[in-house]
Amino acid sequence: MLKKLKKIIFPVAKLAFNTYHLKQRKYSYENIEVAISAEVFPPHFTISTKILLDYIKPINLENKSFLELGCGSGIISLFAASKGARVTASDINQVAIDALKEASIKNKIALNVLYSDLFENLEDRTFEYILINPPYYPKKPKNDKERAWFCGEDFEYFKKLFFQLQHHIAPNTWMILSEDCQIEHIKQIANNNGLSLELILKKSVVKEKNFIFSIQKSQ
Repeated sequence: MLKKLKKIIFPVAKLAFNTYHLKQRKYSYENIEVAISAEVFPPHFTISTKILLDYIKPINLENKSFLELGCGSGIISLFAASKGARVTASDINQVAIDALKEASIKNKIALNVLYSDLFENLEDRTFEYILINPPYYPKKPKNDKERAWFCGEDFEYFKKLFFQLQHHIAPNTWMILSEDCQIEHIKQIANNNGLSLELILKKSVVKEKNFIFSIQKSQ
């Protein structure tokens, strides 16, 4: 019933979403504010960013090395840095990178921001925490904006991610996924690369279930 309802309201929601993001919007958390370009993944109508922010809020990140892989707006990176973490924020979207550098200055929060296609420019770096809010809809992205949503028709994003991640795994490597995506298929891709996804949090918001997984090397 829920899936049928989503199919009915999706076209209306998509129109409202696209109209809302025709211009720059602001998003804030714990007195940290970022400007969200129309070309960057928006936290406003999605709940995954807020769930991740709330999840790391009670964690002691003082002087911990922290990577947000695919940072988008960068609000999570800024919040982690405000908690004392040594943060690296990476993204493939140059618009997002430039906006986060500006937000870092405006919020007076220092962090390292760089352009990287997954671990391409992070090969020699290790981290204690890695946070990933991935694209998971199986469709070929047409541009950088769509790369925040679509993982490729054959889940190319996850195949590339898990192939690289097995060499960069951190003690705390976390990924958030929604019930809307093909979780079991994504788990299988991880398994094919010697990794496993272990559930550490389930959160329902407006009847949509989201899951935070810990990614570990398979035993």
